[in-house]
Amino acid sequence: MNISIILAAGEGIRMRSDTPKVLHKICGKPILEYVIDASRFANVDKSYVIVGHGGEEVRENFKDKDIVFKTQSIGEEFPYGTGYAVMQAIDYVEDDDNVIILYGDAPLISPKTIENLLKYHNENQYMGTVLTAIVEDPTGYGRIVRGENGEILKIVEHKDATEDELKIKEINSGIYCFNGKNLKEALAKIDNNNAQGEYYITDVISILKDKGENVGVFLIDNPDEIYGINSRVQLAFCEKIMRNRINQKYMDEGITIINPENTYIELGAKIGRDSIIYPGAIITKGTIIGEECIIGENSRIENSKIGNKVHIYSSTITDSIVEDKCSIGPYAHLRPNSHLKNNVHIGNFVEVKNSTIGDNSKAGHLAYIGDANVGKNVNIGCGVIFVNYNGQEKFRTIVEDNAFVGSNANLVAPVVVREWGYVAAGSTITDEVKDKNIDDLVEEATNGNQYAQFKLGKLYLTGEGVMRDKEEAIKWLSLSVEQGNQHAKNFLDNIDKVYNQSVPQIVSRMFHHMSKIFEDNIPLQTPKVGKKIDSKLLRRLREKKMAQGHKKNDYEQERTDL
Repeated sequence: MNISIILAAGEGIRMRSDTPKVLHKICGKPILEYVIDASRFANVDKSYVIVGHGGEEVRENFKDKDIVFKTQSIGEEFPYGTGYAVMQAIDYVEDDDNVIILYGDAPLISPKTIENLLKYHNENQYMGTVLTAIVEDPTGYGRIVRGENGEILKIVEHKDATEDELKIKEINSGIYCFNGKNLKEALAKIDNNNAQGEYYITDVISILKDKGENVGVFLIDNPDEIYGINSRVQLAFCEKIMRNRINQKYMDEGITIINPENTYIELGAKIGRDSIIYPGAIITKGTIIGEECIIGENSRIENSKIGNKVHIYSSTITDSIVEDKCSIGPYAHLRPNSHLKNNVHIGNFVEVKNSTIGDNSKAGHLAYIGDANVGKNVNIGCGVIFVNYNGQEKFRTIVEDNAFVGSNANLVAPVVVREWGYVAAGSTITDEVKDKNIDDLVEEATNGNQYAQFKLGKLYLTGEGVMRDKEEAIKWLSLSVEQGNQHAKNFLDNIDKVYNQSVPQIVSRMFHHMSKIFEDNIPLQTPKVGKKIDSKLLRRLREKKMAQGHKKNDYEQERTDL
């Protein structure tokens, strides 16, 4: 069986942190987790992690991992060193095991390198194999001393090395592969008679050589893989290397990253092919991005699902869902539990929280949509506020399909804007907004309201509540199109297709609409900008609030914490 012993008991004094060294993060993931995952992906059957300083915190962080923790006793009365640390897991080692020794503060080691080390060790029937690298500056590393035929003679720690040995540039990575039986026998023989007074795992190599056992050296091409972290500077160095690895992986999969050096993507994110990532983008683990998306400069996407062909510009999205062909930003903010359906536009400085917005709806700029269900084809004007908080509780707002909410309107929840409902600019809505009757619609359409023109044209086209009249439909739809209404254009472009619907469909729609007219034949009255609420409206508001369980004076509170 292949097992790994991962040494993670170091205090990490130079990190100057209360957080255990191995829990510091690189690209959103703890240092130690990289080593654990590298071991697992290299087909190692079981991993044993040796902890010391901050051991309980480390255990808690990895409680869901299939690993075994062993605690190394710490204190002046206890010995130190890599050999002593490995001894803590010796009871788990079987005679015929392949034992890989790894370090919890060396996150750049790859599964492929561990696999190759195991293969090299087994194919050559070595009892011990040392992973080495050649570096320009070997300061601080143990040196590999070879014989005339290139065989390894011993490993000398930097502090114990002679002048000639210090000139050697081939270094010990600290990563080994041992036969289980020989490792146990050698560990029983090592001592701490050295400059540091510690038990070195390196002495195992000398003991095996003295026994006449076959010991090998596996030299890797990329010395970055053995780089250990003992300071914040070294942490930043590893972060840079890991970030480049991740970005390279995505580019190999068909993603364009305009400036990889200035793009941050965590492991665990998924990005579809032909997407483009601009500089300054931050994409965290748990995020899924579809194909052909554009993630604009300085956008941040956290734990969210993004559909295909979505354009996001300089915006923040957290714990949300965005479906296909949406456009977001610049400077928009989707807070947790936001859900945009297909082809939704969320524009400049629009904030959405805990809300669902239906297909083809839009909020172009400077709006707050909180705790709301917004239907299809809805227009949310500039400066619209969904007033969801009364100082004590939050309530939801419902805006049904095809409604229009004008600029600077306040929708005071709980409230409903019915299908095709119209909220004039500057209104404060506290009661249900019902659908318009035909007379109101004709008046507003005649006065140039593009949305009323669109709705009236659609009614004449489908026969909902009026006699079908293709010419009248074309007239009103054309007037709406002249003012830039895209929904009207879609109907106009497909006018024959819609007009030729079956009679049963038309009758059904007509009766549905007529019933609504008879129910809702009282025109909606909305307060005008600057108009004071009269005593009757004030009384109605008070009664509504008290019926909902508020105290007598709750309605007087002016706080609107969004």
